[in-house]
Amino acid sequence: MKVKTKSKKVNKAWLHDHVTDPYVKLAQKEGYRARAAYKLKEIDEALGLIKPGQLVVDLGAAPGAWSQYIRRKFAPKQAGIGGAASGQLDGVIIALDLLDFEPIDGVTFIQGDFREDAVLRQLHEAVNGRAVDVVVSDMAPNLSGIESSDSARIEHLVELAVEFAQENLKPAGALVCKVFHGSGYSQLVELFQKNFRVVKPVKPKASRDKSSETFLVGIGLKSAGKNVDSTE
Repeated sequence: MKVKTKSKKVNKAWLHDHVTDPYVKLAQKEGYRARAAYKLKEIDEALGLIKPGQLVVDLGAAPGAWSQYIRRKFAPKQAGIGGAASGQLDGVIIALDLLDFEPIDGVTFIQGDFREDAVLRQLHEAVNGRAVDVVVSDMAPNLSGIESSDSARIEHLVELAVEFAQENLKPAGALVCKVFHGSGYSQLVELFQKNFRVVKPVKPKASRDKSSETFLVGIGLKSAGKNVDSTE
């Protein structure tokens, strides 16, 4: 049986990069489930989005690193290694993903596809009419390598996240969404500019240089969502 040498080389190179990655080592040291925690950490520290007492919705949450980071922000005096702080949690975290993830103390988890109406209804039920402070989305589709098809899938997820934010965010709330440079990127920037007063594209240092991913941050809705009291 022949071995695909090129594929083997790529896998070995990825493994080497992963093992030697400083953010992977830091995540292991600090008890985060994935290096992705530091992407949200950088965005939050730059823009001051996440504060104790908030309601935050984490879309595309698995394996849970972003929820861990938010959890620690909500219990800064109690947060320990592993991301599972003990005691009272000052805030509400609702996480959703198609994949399962190991429970995090105090985090409400919904397993399902965000694109399905039934799952979206579950999310709305969990929010229960409360105004959301921040929505963070690390959602990404399975990429096929066909740019036009992948771009359409990415755009659809971002559009759904923006729609959810429009309906549920406080007027001064924020949406953080993973996007990718390439076909369709400028349209997503325009979508954010249409819906938010402040729009900032952010490429965290923790995002690998080779990756085309970046994050769009929208702050302050231009029009209050239908389920949100504009006086809040």
